[in-house]
Amino acid sequence: MREREREREHGPHVTLHAVARTAGVSPATASRALNGTTRVREDLRRRVIDAAEQLGYIPNAHAQALASASNNTVGVICHDVGDPYFSAIAGGVMAAAAERDLLVMLASTFRAPAREIAYVSMLRAQRARAILLIGSGFQDPAWERSLASELTPYMRDGGRVAVVSRHRGLRVDTVQPENREGAGALARALLSLGHREFAVLTGPERLTTVADRLAGFRDALADAGVALPPERIVEGAFTRAGGHAAAVELLRRGRRVTCVFAVTDVMAVGALGALRERGLRVPEDVSLAGFDDIPLVAELDPPLTTVALPLTRIGRDVMGLALRERGSSRSRVERVRGEVVLRGSVAAPG
Repeated sequence: MREREREREHGPHVTLHAVARTAGVSPATASRALNGTTRVREDLRRRVIDAAEQLGYIPNAHAQALASASNNTVGVICHDVGDPYFSAIAGGVMAAAAERDLLVMLASTFRAPAREIAYVSMLRAQRARAILLIGSGFQDPAWERSLASELTPYMRDGGRVAVVSRHRGLRVDTVQPENREGAGALARALLSLGHREFAVLTGPERLTTVADRLAGFRDALADAGVALPPERIVEGAFTRAGGHAAAVELLRRGRRVTCVFAVTDVMAVGALGALRERGLRVPEDVSLAGFDDIPLVAELDPPLTTVALPLTRIGRDVMGLALRERGSSRSRVERVRGEVVLRGSVAAPG
């Protein structure tokens, strides 16, 4: 008799939503209480279990298996895994994940804000244990709101988020390279060699990393009384080809400089090729510096002057933040200092 009454009220298959409604909790809380993937307050867990028994709820075995598998998955979203900067950080993430028997799902956005939002939504749907966002945020209020609308309910339901080099308005655990400070230190080191005529090859300023590095370099020059005219700042794509194109444009403008700063090593590698193609010697005719110390730049001819970041360690650190036990609701920021490394691509101006 009771079985027929239940079937009349809820249909032949009792849903998780019906259990949640009877227990007076959200479907997400009911799911966590029944599958045990996340801790739930004991009184809520008891209410959910009692409601499930009362209604005769039968869990979907496939859904439970998916939830269990997803709980051992970490999603990593970066701008471009083909870029050595991101691949080095991802390598650190994967090493830390392997030590914890976690599976890493890796996605590249190619710096498309909408694609990043879509990937976060997909990882939410798959109930990934943690989402790691690797790379610069965008100076775009609409993007910030969209990202927050995805991450806030994900974290409220027990998901973990940690980021590298993101926008300061995102209230999550962060590994923050000191981009502004590192660029300023590089500028001072170049000034100490006697350089006064600088140019900067920069990426899109809507990226917070670009804005910080450009500002840090320009401010250090200004403190020394050295101007950086707008025509000596050339924007290009955040790629090797972008660095090549930006260097070509700088030379087309005909402005004499003794030192070129590319805001990433990848752009600096492209710039080195462009300078050579036009008969300029590095560092005899013009010095060249980058930022990041990606693998192999020390092996270039000449080796590249740069600001070295511990990229693999950054990957390990961001994974550690995502999986740490929370002692409080406050987000944590780990700052990572860069070290200026002077190599053969820079010399005193002739």
